[in-house]
Amino acid sequence: MADEVIVDALPYIDHGYDDAGVRESALAMVEEECRRYRPTKNYLDHLPLPATNPFETPLMINEFERISNRQPMETLSMKRYELPPPPSGKLSEVSAWQESIDNSMAQLEHQWVRSLNLELMLDYGTEAWKSYLEVFTAMQAKAQLQLQKLKKDIQDVNWQRKQAQTVAGERLRSLEAHWVMLVSKNYEIENECAELEKVVQAAREQILQLSPPDNPTTEQIMEHNGHESNDQESNGNDNGDGESVEDEQQGESSNDS
Repeated sequence: MADEVIVDALPYIDHGYDDAGVRESALAMVEEECRRYRPTKNYLDHLPLPATNPFETPLMINEFERISNRQPMETLSMKRYELPPPPSGKLSEVSAWQESIDNSMAQLEHQWVRSLNLELMLDYGTEAWKSYLEVFTAMQAKAQLQLQKLKKDIQDVNWQRKQAQTVAGERLRSLEAHWVMLVSKNYEIENECAELEKVVQAAREQILQLSPPDNPTTEQIMEHNGHESNDQESNGNDNGDGESVEDEQQGESSNDS
């Protein structure tokens, strides 16, 4: 029960959103919130910066520093594609000519590899591209199936949610109708009780008006009977005390004789 999520919004059965004035009231609340909340340019200063260090590489760090220092980007070096001769001051040095020859051989090897790749592409590029398209098509079909399954799952969840809310809505409407009936009955009972009290009060007033002044009312008779019973009890107590006094006097006279 602690992990249970209670959803108190039932959009499938709630009504009243299209009533007159509801939309205007909601827009007025939004405007009031916008007037009270005025964001500034630095309204996120109180929040910490996002932790981007785990995703930054040395190259990215260097580029960020270059951008922050407003330095221009280095242009692409084309020096290795050039075949310069040895400098004029080193024309007689063997090492300078050897370096130029090594550079020429590297350029030649690079161009040969490029031509080889072009020949391979001409021979096998079509089949390789077809194979890639087949793999890509299979991946697309698999992704499409996953998408359809996900849409179906979403539709099933929405259907179950709608069904549950519809059942809950019927229950709520039944309980609401029962509550309205009970409240109406209580109101009718209160009205009937009030009317009966008025009738009883009117009957009492009518009896008081119709009864002659010499004839005692029921309440007066009960009050009079209560007084008489109290008087009789008090008289009985007095008689009992007198008899006990006479008995004591007779006992004293017999003792004297």
